[in-house]
Amino acid sequence: MSIYWQASGVVRRLPDTESVALLDLTHEIATKELLPKAAEAEAGAYFPREIFTLLGELGLMSLPYSEEFGGGGRSYEVGLQVLEELSRAWMSVAVGVSVHNLACFPLANFGTAAQKKEWLPDLLGGKLLGAYCLSEPESGSDAAALTTRAVADGDDYVVNGTKAWITHGGVADFYNLMVRTSDEGAKGISCLLVDAETPGLSAAPPEHKMGGNSSPTAQIRLVDARVSKTRCIAPPGEGFSVALAALDAGRLGIAACAVGLAQAALDAAVEYSGVRIQFGRPIRDLQGVSFMLADMATSIEAARALYLEAARRKDAGMDFTSLAAMAKLTATDSAMKVTTDAIQVFGGAGYTRDFPVERYFREAKVLQIVEGTNQVQRLVIGRSLGRGLGL
Repeated sequence: MSIYWQASGVVRRLPDTESVALLDLTHEIATKELLPKAAEAEAGAYFPREIFTLLGELGLMSLPYSEEFGGGGRSYEVGLQVLEELSRAWMSVAVGVSVHNLACFPLANFGTAAQKKEWLPDLLGGKLLGAYCLSEPESGSDAAALTTRAVADGDDYVVNGTKAWITHGGVADFYNLMVRTSDEGAKGISCLLVDAETPGLSAAPPEHKMGGNSSPTAQIRLVDARVSKTRCIAPPGEGFSVALAALDAGRLGIAACAVGLAQAALDAAVEYSGVRIQFGRPIRDLQGVSFMLADMATSIEAARALYLEAARRKDAGMDFTSLAAMAKLTATDSAMKVTTDAIQVFGGAGYTRDFPVERYFREAKVLQIVEGTNQVQRLVIGRSLGRGLGL
């Protein structure tokens, strides 16, 4: 029997009392620990490692993974709603949690028993922070064209190359690195788990971004970096399949982050429009503004419903690749539109840094790009349509 949970105008359907307690905890932490710090931290491009440590101690860093190695053992349906609550308070932190889960995915799902025993407890417990390294300066959407190469040398691989747009670049403790171990196209890609302290591995200074600056993004460079073959996740040559499986799950995380960000923008717009007086009444009572708010709210609820349905399919062991792409596409496009309209509701005030909506607008844009651009999501969806008809 489902239980309905409500906080600050958002109603959620949860499967059990444990999930209710988890959302209560998340809402409290988001309200008290994240929201008051977000604006100042973003303005100073401050990376809040202590927040990730706290979330790890509370068990919020690895909810969908097995309790055997320290994960939360929760469904994606519940874990994504936790992520949404975090994003509503501070998107950079929520994206960081999502990316950490993305980085844990290959090891948790494809690693050997020995690899899991060695790494997963500290990763899932939040003591170690992860990063996922697929993109390169010359291979973004065309990920199979990556050129970072790992050459076998005795018991090690010697790795050379550059990874680009790496969330947690320079602050992560480990990197899930997709490398080329042969020239067989996608079948020549392998996945290596690389310690950040590996000699020959270095991070460039963080990129200067238009938003999300509390989440550092940097290039990772490898020059003759030696990585033990025991750090290869899945058999050599299966790395691209590992990468795509991780991205399917990761896109659900980005969708949840987008919905949380859009909800924050709507919250701000509703509050401001109730106190801003024009023509003798709150602008929220003017049809032009109220219709805009109505469209924003409807868009958010639709995006939320879509990512939750995709999560339920994943939890049920069904194919969810296409629906994950739909959820990511819909939620991030919604976030971009909602944050744009939130500025419009604020008028000139929304264009200043006196209010948070301009930051939400800047943060929303990247969500249409990361973990597969929205054009790539449409490609994934389009390719899936004939398969359902046996074509």
